[in-house]
Amino acid sequence: MKAGVISRSDYDNATAQQKATEAQVGDIRAAIARKTIHAPFSGLLGIRQVSLGQYLAAGQAIVSLQSLSPIYVNFGVPQQDTPKVIPGHVLRVTNSDLPGMAFTGRITALDSVISEQTRNIQVQAIVTNKDNKLRPGMFVQVELPVGAARAVVPLPASAINYAPYGDSVFVVVDMKDAKGNPYRGVRQQVVKIEGSRGDQVAITSGINPGDEVVSSGVFRLRNGAPIQVNNSVKPGNNPSPKPEDS
Repeated sequence: MKAGVISRSDYDNATAQQKATEAQVGDIRAAIARKTIHAPFSGLLGIRQVSLGQYLAAGQAIVSLQSLSPIYVNFGVPQQDTPKVIPGHVLRVTNSDLPGMAFTGRITALDSVISEQTRNIQVQAIVTNKDNKLRPGMFVQVELPVGAARAVVPLPASAINYAPYGDSVFVVVDMKDAKGNPYRGVRQQVVKIEGSRGDQVAITSGINPGDEVVSSGVFRLRNGAPIQVNNSVKPGNNPSPKPEDS
């Protein structure tokens, strides 16, 4: 009957060989781990820049990886508005190729220097990218409120009678002629204009909400002139017009 025993020297040699083999296995696993590429974050892969089986040098680009949701938006702000731009402020992002869609975000950081060429400071915002519609490198329009909220009366630009002595509009009111007969006429009213957007201009003083204002043909009118209202044709009054190519 065999006892199945070995000498102490053979046992020590086998043990040493096992440990050496385990060390080699650890080295191989470490080499495999170094050659395995893991994405540092979730995102969308672009076009692969290497071929299967190709040897790679240290630092060689393999494929682009972009985070789409959320996404960063970088834009410039004039230096005079820098004190009004504060991290955490909410902004609105739109793109002309995505009509009807708007994206909201918040300012995350401001650059430490102002560009000597443009006198703008670079601002970075993080934006919620709904349905991954925005892509890196895409041009966008950023709307960032930098002033206090205020009430204005928006009017079509065609309603303004521009003049060196002051801008005015013609308000439709009930009047009486020299004989006391009532009629619908216009009263010229000086207004203050501050800013515009698309077809609209912002009136900050001079008229009140609900006033009936002449929106076209103002150059033909005079103070007190009788009129007949015709709303069948209205001028453009879109804050975001899309003019057609001529």
